[in-house]
Order: sequence, then C-alpha cells, then structure tokens
Amino acid sequence: MRYVIDPPVQAAVPVAGTDAVFPVRRVYCVGRNYAAHAREMGHDPDREPPFFFMKPADALVVGGADMPYPVATADLHHEIEMVVALGKGGRDVPVESANGLIWGYGVGLDMTRRDIQGEAKKLGRPGTWAKVSTSRRRSPPCTRSPPPALIEDAAIWLEVNGVRRQASTLKALIWSVPETISYLSGLVELHPGDLIFTGTPEGVAAVGRGDVLHGHVDGLTDLEVRIV
Repeated sequence: MRYVIDPPVQAAVPVAGTDAVFPVRRVYCVGRNYAAHAREMGHDPDREPPFFFMKPADALVVGGADMPYPVATADLHHEIEMVVALGKGGRDVPVESANGLIWGYGVGLDMTRRDIQGEAKKLGRPGTWAKVSTSRRRSPPCTRSPPPALIEDAAIWLEVNGVRRQASTLKALIWSVPETISYLSGLVELHPGDLIFTGTPEGVAAVGRGDVLHGHVDGLTDLEVRIV
C-alpha cells in the first residue's frame, strides 16, 4: 500500500518500568460517574445509564510533560480520573467477562474548558470544543499504563500546587469498571488500544498558568503536569 501523504504518527503512552509503549486507538470518557461530582455540576446522581464522549488520541500528553494553557478559554478545569487501557476488544461483552479485556490502568486528567462547555449547554449545542483541543494545544494529560491488579476501593486524589482538591475512592464509581466496559461495548465495538477515562470525583476547579497538578490512584504511577 502506498499512502499519498505521510500517515499520522501513532499516539502512544509509555509503559511503567519498561521502554515499551501502549498504542492508543480511541479515547472514550464517561460523564458524571461519581454522585458527588454530578451534584456539584447540578445533576441528579441517580443511576441513569452512563453516557460517553470522546477525545482524539493525539490529544494525549504523557505525565511529566508541560501542558500549554489552551486558547479560547478563561476557565480551564481539572478532572482527575482512573484510566483503563484495553488489550482486547469485543461487542456486547457481559459484565462478568469485561475485566478480561483490560491490559492495564493509568492516571489521567480530563481537562475541560468550562466556560465553553457552559455556553454550549445554554445554547443546546454539542460540547465537543469544551473537551477537545488540537494536538499542538494538547489535553488531556495521561500517565503510564502499568498492569497491576486493580483494587476496587483504591484511593484517587488530585493536588494543585500541593493542596488537595479532589479525593475519593474507586468504590464510589456509580458504574464500576466492568459495568462501564460492558455498557460501552453495547454501543460500539471495542478494540485493543482503546482507553476509557472512568469519571472524576467532586472538587473540580479552575487552574492557571504555572500551576502544578499531581494526580494519584493507589497502585498506579502518579501523574504530574505543569500548566504553561
């Protein structure tokens, strides 16, 4: 096969403790998957069906890298999340089989241009541009994807300049990781290389240039990003 232009560079994240990388196909994100966060955003946290949005794979910034403050916003918010990396795919995957698709886990930040998101909601428009930026102005940062056994009640937290902003446990997820994978596989066919951001706890807030964000999930490689 001969391409008429050079193919895009494969998006990837490094694997902790090795010189290998995990190739990224698609990035799926679950919205409002912690009850307290749903309340702080003005929504009912009852167990309604999960909803999803996507970010481009080339929007990933590897942990430890600087993240340029994106254009067209004055209200950039942090959202710490545990990220699932899939090593296998499937459709209509039963909940009890969903963990078998997982290759590893990581710590990620779903950075959101909240002012753009709010305006889109008021006008009844899609919120794509609140969540997506170009590869030159990248978001979200994502740390490495080691494959340890996941502890369901693992702590998750985010500090900004050394001050704790978000704190919860994975046990507080409205939809568990296997339930999320199963439900998503009923909407689209999942493939190896897909990442799933599993939702953020309460405490989301604005960040600015010069801020250092430190994210943690028990058992995983910590994430640190500086906004520049």
